[in-house]
Amino acid sequence: MATVTAPVDPRMPVLVGVGTASTAGEATELMALALRAAADDAGARGLLASVDRVAVPQGNWTYPDPARLVARAVGAEAARTHLVELGIPQQSLVNDALAAIVAGTSEVAVVVGGEAKRWARSPGAVETPQAGAAPDVLHRRPGPVVAPVEVATGLWDPVQQYAMIDNALRAAEGLSVAEHRRQVADLWARCNQVARDNPRAAFPTPMTAEAIDTPSAGNRPLAFPYNKWHSTQWTVDQAAALLLCSADAATRLGVPRDRWIFPLVGLESSQAVSLLARAELHRWPAMGVLGRVAAERIGRPLAEAEVIETYSCFPAAVRVQQRELGLPVDGTPTVTGGMAFAGGPFNNFVYQATAAVADRLRAGPGALGVVTTVSGLLTKPGLAVWSTEPDPRGPLLGDLATEAAAATGVVEVVDTLDGYSGGATVATYTVTPDGLEPARTVALCDTADGRRCVAFSDDRGLAARAEESELVGSTVAVEGGTFRLAGPDG
Repeated sequence: MATVTAPVDPRMPVLVGVGTASTAGEATELMALALRAAADDAGARGLLASVDRVAVPQGNWTYPDPARLVARAVGAEAARTHLVELGIPQQSLVNDALAAIVAGTSEVAVVVGGEAKRWARSPGAVETPQAGAAPDVLHRRPGPVVAPVEVATGLWDPVQQYAMIDNALRAAEGLSVAEHRRQVADLWARCNQVARDNPRAAFPTPMTAEAIDTPSAGNRPLAFPYNKWHSTQWTVDQAAALLLCSADAATRLGVPRDRWIFPLVGLESSQAVSLLARAELHRWPAMGVLGRVAAERIGRPLAEAEVIETYSCFPAAVRVQQRELGLPVDGTPTVTGGMAFAGGPFNNFVYQATAAVADRLRAGPGALGVVTTVSGLLTKPGLAVWSTEPDPRGPLLGDLATEAAAATGVVEVVDTLDGYSGGATVATYTVTPDGLEPARTVALCDTADGRRCVAFSDDRGLAARAEESELVGSTVAVEGGTFRLAGPDG
């Protein structure tokens, strides 16, 4: 039971209810179920009639105004609806709701997301039509989800880019390929162990590090060193809802004080740099910026937070965040088990994570809970800190795009596959398969004239070699978008 009794500012935003749903049904039905569960969690089902704002992040569905269907389903007919385009961090929806409450333009706000990819594969699955519908507010991203250079070079697949980031991290830390694979598999096996004890987990079947690391028919290779079970699993029916309101509304509407959880920090960065253009391919300086600002605000390192859930679409996301946020690199920063095993509903896992963290905070009053967000291809970060104890100053909210840009080194990019010929050095790479066999090597190369380019090799012998020994740092000859090893090994 929470112990907060001191008075708080009436405009202080509080998270009063979290809810999840996982059953066969279309996405908006799951979202409505999750929102009702959040109201029950708050101990005040009557909150739903007072909801004035419902925000939904874009998902793998075609509803033009999903928030409207959710609001009507729970009796919140007067709520303004928000649809947030893909490419805007999930933390942004939370920050916007908190800011609206602080400003007095909202009293009871909902952030809810859901996916029904498993249900959509069933015979007769049809989404509720919304002909002519439109949200009251459409939040548009400021640019494309994938940078034009990534489209031009064919480097748009998330698993390839995250694999490249992990391989760059291996080289930067001086690990052998074998050591790196063990390190990645051990981290994911620890996450799997957490998922086994999570009743909400979609894929809690025990898996060893060896099973995760070994390609097989049931664990097909995706992009070296990643297999299927290194990846987020999107084929789920999952939804989550966060019910937020002002302290004044929470009191008036009868939410027991022991349900209140206070936002201490809600930070993000809308600045985006494509992987190709990053000077340091193994780092994410923007997340480091958020982490340092958050740590200064709460007065201690984030590693000292009692509850931590890092976004976990691929191992690289977790591993890079551990280093940028000062978390133990041999730790297991999840209470859900991560997106490979708990389930990774497209573009709303942060709300599943926040629900799990909220449960832990209520069980341990006074603790700090950290939830991180990854948007895009390790581009736009988000970070929240929650506690059952308020900060009298209110939450620190902000977009640190300027600071993130200043911290992020960039290089010029060759924007076409055949735009460079000459010598180069492999900065990072991955290998894509044909069935279970390594087939194609994709490399980011630093050119002799100081730029960055993408090049491919369909030499299967090279692909097999690149999965056994380090290719980063190798000298190559690039021509027409392809590369070959230069020197005595070429």
